[in-house]
Amino acid sequence: AGARVEVAPYKRDPADFVLWKPSTPDRPGWDSPWGRGRPGWHLECSAMSEFHLGETLDIHGGGQDLIFPHHENEIAQSVCAHGGVPFVRHWVHNGYVTVDGEKMSKSLGNYVTVRDLLRRAPGEAIRFALLSAQYRQPLDFSLAALRDARAALDRLYAALRNARDSGARDSGAPGAGPAETAEAALDDSPFLAALCDDLNTPRAIAALHELATRLNKETTAAGRARRRAELLAAAELLGLLRQDPERWFQEGTDEGALEPGEIDALIARRAEARRARDFDEADRIRDRLARDGVTLEDTPRGTSWRRAG
Repeated sequence: AGARVEVAPYKRDPADFVLWKPSTPDRPGWDSPWGRGRPGWHLECSAMSEFHLGETLDIHGGGQDLIFPHHENEIAQSVCAHGGVPFVRHWVHNGYVTVDGEKMSKSLGNYVTVRDLLRRAPGEAIRFALLSAQYRQPLDFSLAALRDARAALDRLYAALRNARDSGARDSGAPGAGPAETAEAALDDSPFLAALCDDLNTPRAIAALHELATRLNKETTAAGRARRRAELLAAAELLGLLRQDPERWFQEGTDEGALEPGEIDALIARRAEARRARDFDEADRIRDRLARDGVTLEDTPRGTSWRRAG
């Protein structure tokens, strides 16, 4: 008590919180039986919650730093005001985002905006990196974690692309509605069990990788189609794998990166050089693309390319 702010003289106990704050003439205020003033911080939230959502909320979220005093005081005043009716059925408190072990904050100058991150990686990679920690746990965010997220998504997208190239039919565009059989298969899956365990996203991501492994091991077109649909159905619940695999591998984020049209033109020139048996020129084009972060993959169906992760 009194460590940050002096204890107000009108409090009976230092732990009491203010329901109605006195307002000076230069501050917003309303007349009341207790004098001109305005609602306290905690009371504002209880009043808005009751007005918009009723006396009992199904889910109330917030950062761990709001548990005390804010959420505890919301509970106290709301339960008392409503004759003992429960205020919230489920509390969801998220952990801190840290940078090199320190809490991300403007005061420390160690924060980064989504706009800045999108210049370095696709939005889906940012989402994946944030999902890599269970929401109640701290998340140490770094560019290395972002690179790891991109590499993990590369593996998942590669499984989808390889299955399609080897004969598996799409069950619809990624994210557009997987087959009913795939959704049914998830009912008793480790993936869904992880999400039902307090949104354990790290375990759910591990289950995604297991689904990709099973997809890679399938030997029949029907099996690949089924496994591919299962992977897409699971990923959709996390907002992942919503792009066409080819587009994912060709998406560039670095400023000055080669445009897809430029890359296709260089690949065409390389193909001409190979047909003319000018392998030195073909190798020079491959090396130039590699320096620009473009990896070529020669297959019986032609040459495909992807951006290096």
